[in-house]
Amino acid sequence: MLVMGALVFTNFFGLSAAGYSVLVGVVFFFVDQGRGPTENSGLEIKRTGKDLANGSVWVWIAMPAVMNLICMGLAKAVMPDFIGHVLARTGRFLTFRQWPLLAAQLIVSALGEEIAWRAFFQRQLTKAFPAPAAILATSALFALGHLSGGAVPVVAYDLIFVAANSVFYGMVFHKTNNAWVSALSHWIANGVGILFLFAFAAES
Repeated sequence: MLVMGALVFTNFFGLSAAGYSVLVGVVFFFVDQGRGPTENSGLEIKRTGKDLANGSVWVWIAMPAVMNLICMGLAKAVMPDFIGHVLARTGRFLTFRQWPLLAAQLIVSALGEEIAWRAFFQRQLTKAFPAPAAILATSALFALGHLSGGAVPVVAYDLIFVAANSVFYGMVFHKTNNAWVSALSHWIANGVGILFLFAFAAES
């Protein structure tokens, strides 16, 4: 956990090593699990259908996509530079010209981040702190891991929405104890965001 936090803060020194925090979290999750995910490990795919059958959890699953709609709509109206900022931030990791590859990248990155930040980091914090505090602390670090250069208002706007979405992913995980479900929420939200980025970029 300390390594993940330290890697996140490398963003403040221009080292751009924050992305490795996901790899570290995934590795430590599986090391902690020993032979592999077990019942109540936070990554039990067999329980996913049952979790998704719970109608109340869908409100939390959908909220990050709703937040991305609000984020993009507001940005188009009052902060058009935000679109270019996000394209620059994500363009280092995503292939925008090939849709099948982009979809696969979004799925893998969402699952990796959820294993690292929810199934490992948030879950470990929850052992020592109340769930709301663990979710907020995890979300703050998760957002800082997305920090990239740019105008202060644009960067702040970006981090606020990343942190808000992270809180919702954290709530999904808290309610289901299943990173597959929070990863689904994450993937849907990212997909909505990408669609809007393409639409806005096409208009420019």
